[in-house]
Amino acid sequence: MTSGSISRNPVTSDIIKTSAGDVEMFFIGHGSLMFKVNDFCIHIDPVRSSGSYDNLPKADLILVTHEHYDHLDPELIADLRKEGTLMFSNGTAASEIKWAKPMAAGDVQRAGGIVIEAVPAYNIVNMRSPGQPFHPKGVGIGFILTIGGKRFYIAGDTENTPEMKALKNIHVAFLPMNLPYTMTPEMVADAARAFKPEILYPYHYGETETGKLVDLLKNTDIEIRIRDLQ
Repeated sequence: MTSGSISRNPVTSDIIKTSAGDVEMFFIGHGSLMFKVNDFCIHIDPVRSSGSYDNLPKADLILVTHEHYDHLDPELIADLRKEGTLMFSNGTAASEIKWAKPMAAGDVQRAGGIVIEAVPAYNIVNMRSPGQPFHPKGVGIGFILTIGGKRFYIAGDTENTPEMKALKNIHVAFLPMNLPYTMTPEMVADAARAFKPEILYPYHYGETETGKLVDLLKNTDIEIRIRDLQ
C-alpha cells in the first residue's frame, strides 16, 4: 500500500489492524520508520539521510534507539517537533536532545494510549576492536510498542541476544540485518525461530541478501515482508 500524501517516490506502508485502530507503518528507509495510529504520529529513529521527510507530518512521539549518526539526527528532530511532542531515547541520545526523556532497558513509558517498553540492544560477537563491540551492552535500546493489544518490536542495532530470544507475544518485529554492525541472516533467523513473531521485517539491511533470510525461515509460520529498508 502507498500513501498519496506521504511520499518518497513513494514511501510504502503496511497496515496492521488493532483494537485501537489501524497502525499504518511507513518505511522511510534504513532504520527510519513512521507509525500512524489514527491521528497520532510516531517517528522512530528519524534521520534525513534515510529518505525524504519533506511531506511527512510532525511528530507526536519520537523514539530513538541510540546516538549513532544513522539513528539520531538532531536537526531533523527539531524540525519534527511541535507543541506537545514527546521524545524517548537511550541516555546518550537524550544528553544531546535536552528535552528528550531517557530510557534504559526495562523502563516503561506511556503516550497516546501506547505502552512503550525499552529492551536491550547490543553486540555479542561483532567488535569494533578486541573487547570493543560496535554496540556495547547497556548503551542502546530497542522498543516494544503495545498498541490495541498488538506488540510491535523495533530492535535497533543489536544481535540475537538472549533477551531478544526470550521475548513473548510479538506480532510485528523489525530486526536489523547487516554486518559488521548487527546480524547475519542466520542470526536473524535464529532469533525469529526463538521468539516467533507473526510478521518479520528485516531492516537496516544494507547490501545483505534478503532472500537468504526467506530461505532460512521458509518452513516456519513466520510471515517475512521485504520492504525498501536498506
